[in-house]
Amino acid sequence: MERAITFCLVVVGLINFVPVIGVISAQKLESSYAIILAGNDLAILMRHRALLFGILGAFILYSAFNPIYQIAAMIMAGLSMIGFAVLVLGANGYNDAIGKVLFVDVVGIIFLLAAVVMKYAFKEH
Repeated sequence: MERAITFCLVVVGLINFVPVIGVISAQKLESSYAIILAGNDLAILMRHRALLFGILGAFILYSAFNPIYQIAAMIMAGLSMIGFAVLVLGANGYNDAIGKVLFVDVVGIIFLLAAVVMKYAFKEH
């Protein structure tokens, strides 16, 4: 069971970590999300967002192999991915790239839910 939980958290961690590539440049962000960053201020904010995803993803990956941190990582991952899904689905439209990010986050949410169920529903007493 622990291996399956670790696998699920590695998947969730990688999903959250991959956007860190946006730290490199605004052009990476524009191509990843099919958007135009109007101005340096927005580029700075989006690059910082990419950095935060890198931090979150790294923590989730770390927790996959250090169970003491799994509760915190699961909560943070769930809030982030579910929060994004709510924002996207509540919007008046979005481009195909955002739709792909939403799809990947839904996959991540499924893996996260599987990890939570395995960790707590089948917990040995």
